Amino acid sequence: MIRLMKKFFALSTFLSALTFAAIATTSAKAETFATKACDPIQVVIHASYGGGTDTTARMMSIRSRRTLKADMQIVGKRGGSGAKAQNYTLTRPKDGCTIMALTESHLYTMARGKSDMKIDDLVGVARAMEEPTFIVVNAKNKELSTIKKFIKRSKKKPIVTAIASIGGTEHIGMYNYSKTADVPFKAVSFGSGAQSLQALASGKVEASLLNPSEAAALIEDKKIKAILLLHDKKMADYPKVPTSYSMGHEVKVVTTRGYAVLKGTPQAKIDALSKGMVKAMQHETFGNYLKGASLDPKTSPAGTEVWDKQLKENYKKAAEALKGLGLTN
Repeated sequence: MIRLMKKFFALSTFLSALTFAAIATTSAKAETFATKACDPIQVVIHASYGGGTDTTARMMSIRSRRTLKADMQIVGKRGGSGAKAQNYTLTRPKDGCTIMALTESHLYTMARGKSDMKIDDLVGVARAMEEPTFIVVNAKNKELSTIKKFIKRSKKKPIVTAIASIGGTEHIGMYNYSKTADVPFKAVSFGSGAQSLQALASGKVEASLLNPSEAAALIEDKKIKAILLLHDKKMADYPKVPTSYSMGHEVKVVTTRGYAVLKGTPQAKIDALSKGMVKAMQHETFGNYLKGASLDPKTSPAGTEVWDKQLKENYKKAAEALKGLGLTN
């Protein structure tokens, strides 16, 4: 039932996003946040239209158009794991009229020197969502059915762990957990999260790192089992899954989506964007979208003070992990 409700929420909110996007160009009024020279506000994304980054941006923009009194346009700049979006954003004026959508991929691209942008070129404006990460195992594997058994077994033989890509979120997350909890692992890349999930469900690998939204269906079908949440707080939908912090391992692995502007943008513009976007994302329209991923609308969105600090901390951790994995120049 939970799974069906989440699918309903996801479908209905996505359709709402498409509907509002279709009428976006009619929403600008005389009194706007943006100057006439750069109205609408551009939201630059690095991923495909219709994907998670695009859908989240469109859902954010539905109410943000009202709270900011400005039209918003989603602009796709695909390529280079965010490099093209970053380089495009660097060419734009520092006036608050260009916002770049950010995921962890952007941080890895910057840390590996794959674009002209540096982390200090950005100021985080608003976080849209923070989705934690499970360590999951095949439900039939009794040897790894709890995190204590998982840790014990790893001392005898490294845990064969499926990841989507070398140097991606799962790879970095497992590396950081491995260092903290002293859990040897062997990473096997499958090219995508879906293929990693299939490999785990079929027993080709022993473990993987997945977001709750990715894992929910197979957890409900008892194909896989979540044995640890890499976070400091439990999830209401998964009260029996312990957290890494409760085990004494202060490792937090999250998938974030948020927004940033170029450093040098007037602080008044940053503050106005942050206030308006957070207010929009705490509305039930975006809130239902978050609930579809088992996220709390009261805590997932965050303003510039919280998000900018987290963005810089996440970058530092990612850079250190990539260096440890030998993936930086």
